[in-house]
Amino acid sequence: ITALRQKYGLDRPIHLQYLRWVSGLVRGDLGYSFEWNRPVSSLILDRLFLTAVLAVSAIVFMWVVAIPIGVYSATHQYSPLDHVLTFIGFIGLAIPDFLLALVYLFVSALVFDMSVGGLFSPEMEDAAWGPAKLWDLIVHLFWPTVILAAGGTAQLIRIMRSSMLDALRQPFVTTARAKGLSERVAVWKYAARVAINPLVSVVGMQIPALISGATIVGAVLSIPTVGPMFLRSLINVDMYLAGAILLFAVVLLMIGNLLADIALAWLDPRIRYE
Repeated sequence: ITALRQKYGLDRPIHLQYLRWVSGLVRGDLGYSFEWNRPVSSLILDRLFLTAVLAVSAIVFMWVVAIPIGVYSATHQYSPLDHVLTFIGFIGLAIPDFLLALVYLFVSALVFDMSVGGLFSPEMEDAAWGPAKLWDLIVHLFWPTVILAAGGTAQLIRIMRSSMLDALRQPFVTTARAKGLSERVAVWKYAARVAINPLVSVVGMQIPALISGATIVGAVLSIPTVGPMFLRSLINVDMYLAGAILLFAVVLLMIGNLLADIALAWLDPRIRYE
């Protein structure tokens, strides 16, 4: 035990342990995992690609679904379908993603007798890569993506609807209609382009939220992403692995905010940065 404490630097004060870990970041050394007995960097790299694919897929799904629904709800305010979509949005905000994952497991396994959990069906795990295995991977990733994006999609729908209602009352939309432009052009080219700004602003904040949500969803659905590894590292007090994953989430948050600022300057000609 004494030898292991000296090996990992656990016999030193906590601030010296932290300084030792931080100094290793410059060299790409994120520490050594106690449980896995492997360098932390190699553990994260093994699951980084799949984590990125799942997060990007969830963001794309949220935008593809939220923008058209938000625009429709704003242009058809208080219509029956607007009430239905609003009700569905509130349900999406209220139900935790891990509960949706449990419902998906129950319905898929017991009702439809489908293979759920993991990345591949049992007969495809050891198969060579090809169109059949790639399609099996896409099928297994589709529903986790939907489950992970459900809460964020409902939130973005509400934001887009509110922003769109405000944009439709602006003078430039009235001017576009007065010039004889079609309603579709006035809505999508002028109003929606301005109304989308709040969605771009929050997209950077969605990335760490997706990673934290993927922690429980990945554990429930047995998906080998960074999330379940993070949960396991917290339970087993694997501090170097947990710290590295937290650092990874912070870096993603900073990159996401930077990309959101650049996208805002590109989408909205009124915004100028000096």
